[in-house]
Amino acid sequence: MRRRATLPTLTCRAKRTDRNLGGALAGVMVPMLIRTAAEPGVDSDLHAQRLLSTIVYVLGATVVLTVAAAPWIVDLYAPGFSPEQRDLAIILTRYFLPQILLYGLGAGMAAILNARGDLSTPMWAPVANNIVVIATALGYILLGGGGELSALTPGQSLLLSLGTTAGVAVQMLVLAAALRRSGFPLRLRLDPRGIGLRRTARMAGWTLLYVIAAQAVFTVGTRLASGAGPGPVAVYQNAYTLFQLPYAVIAVSVITGVLPRMSAAAGGRDLAGITADLSHGLRLTAVVLMPVAAALIVLGPQITTLLFAHGNASAGAARLTGSVLAAFGFALVPFAGYQIMLRVFFALQDTRTPALIHVGVAVVAIASSIALSQTLPAQDLLVGLAACYAAAHAVGFAAAGAVLRHRLGRIDGHRLLRSHARMLAASLAAGGTGALVAHALRHGGLAGAGWTGSLVTVLAVSAVGAGLYALVAHLLRLPELRTLVSALRPGAAAD
Repeated sequence: MRRRATLPTLTCRAKRTDRNLGGALAGVMVPMLIRTAAEPGVDSDLHAQRLLSTIVYVLGATVVLTVAAAPWIVDLYAPGFSPEQRDLAIILTRYFLPQILLYGLGAGMAAILNARGDLSTPMWAPVANNIVVIATALGYILLGGGGELSALTPGQSLLLSLGTTAGVAVQMLVLAAALRRSGFPLRLRLDPRGIGLRRTARMAGWTLLYVIAAQAVFTVGTRLASGAGPGPVAVYQNAYTLFQLPYAVIAVSVITGVLPRMSAAAGGRDLAGITADLSHGLRLTAVVLMPVAAALIVLGPQITTLLFAHGNASAGAARLTGSVLAAFGFALVPFAGYQIMLRVFFALQDTRTPALIHVGVAVVAIASSIALSQTLPAQDLLVGLAACYAAAHAVGFAAAGAVLRHRLGRIDGHRLLRSHARMLAASLAAGGTGALVAHALRHGGLAGAGWTGSLVTVLAVSAVGAGLYALVAHLLRLPELRTLVSALRPGAAAD
C-alpha cells in the first residue's frame, strides 16, 4: 500500500517537498502571477485562468498515459513484488494516479491564493485531506481490514484507493472554495495565448528535469532498500516521512511567506530586497530546525519507538527506523536552506539553474548510495542511504549559495555565518546535554528501551534540551530567537 500510494504522491504533492511537482509548480507560478499583476493593462485573472487551464490539460493527459502504463511503472518502482502483489499494485496505482491532476491543480490554486495575499488557506488545506484519509483508515478497520495482503477484499481495496484519492480531491476543493470567496472566477480557457507559452514551456521543461532528478534520488534509495527485503523499505520511508515533517511545518511556512516578497522584489530588480528576504528566511528557519535536528539525532530511536512499536511492528524495526531518522537529522538544516535558496531562482524566473544544480545533487546522492550498497550490510545500508542524502544536499546548499552570491552580488554571508555559528553552539550544548541525560536514564535503570521508557526519555531530554538551547541562545544574544518569540506572542503583528 505504501509503495503504490507513493507513486503519485511523489510525483505531485501540494506540500512542496523537494521532489514533488506540486511544490515546483507553486514555486514557479507565484513569481509569474505577481509579475503579471504588476504589469499595466494586463488582466491578471485571465492570465491565471489560462495557467490553471494549461495545468488541467497537461496533467490530465499525463494521468491518462500513466494509467495505461501502470504495469511498467510498478515494475520500475517495485521489481521485487510477487505476482499477487504486482496485480494488486497495478489496480491500486491506477486508482491513485488521478491524484497527479488533483495535486497539480491544487498547487496552481495555492499559488494564485499566495499571489493574492492569502497565505493561510494553502497551509491549512492539507488538514482536510488528512481528515478524509483518517476516516478512510477507520472505515477500513471497521470493515475488518488487517495487515495481510491475502485477506484484502475487493471492497477494502476500493475503499483504500478511492478514500485516499478523495482526500486529495477535498483538499483541492477547499482551495477552490477559497479562490471563489476571494472573487477569482474559476473557468477553463481553451486559448492559452497571453501566458507566454514558449517561455512557460521552457520553464516547465527545466522544472520537469528538476522533478525527475529529485524523484530519481528517492526511487534509487527505495530500490536499494528493497533489495534487503520488504521490511527495510517501510523503515526507510517512515524515517524519510518523519524527517520531512519539521521541514514541512517550519521551512514551508517561511517559504510561503518570503516567496511573494522575493518575487515582487525581483520584478522591481531590487536585489537588496531579495538578499534581505533570503537572509531572513534562512536564519528564521535555522533557529528552529537546528535544535530539532539535534533532537532527531539524539532521540531518533525513542521517537520511532513511541510512534511505531505497536501492533504487528517489531521493536527492532522501530529502533532501526530511529537510527535512519537520526542520520536524516543531519540533512534537515542544509536541506531546508537549499530549498529556500532555490526559491530565489524561481523568484527570478530562472528554473534552469536550480534544475542543473539539482541534477548534480542527484548524481552525488545516487552515486554515493550505490557505492555504499556494495559494501554495507542491509541494516547499515539504510543509515548510509540517509547519510548520502544529507551529504548530497549539503553539496547542493553550498553550490546554490555560491551561484546566488555571484547572481545577487551578496547573500549577507557574514551575518549568516555568525548567526548559524551561534545556533550551532546552542544546539550542540542542548544536544550534548540531552544525550547525557538519555544515557543516565538508560543506564540508571530509570528508562528502558520500551514504549514507557522511550516516553520518559523523550519528555526529559526535550525539556532539558529546549531549556538549555533557549538559555545558551539568550547568552549568545541570538536575535533570531527573540524575533521568533516576539512573533509568537498573542497579538504580535505578522512580519
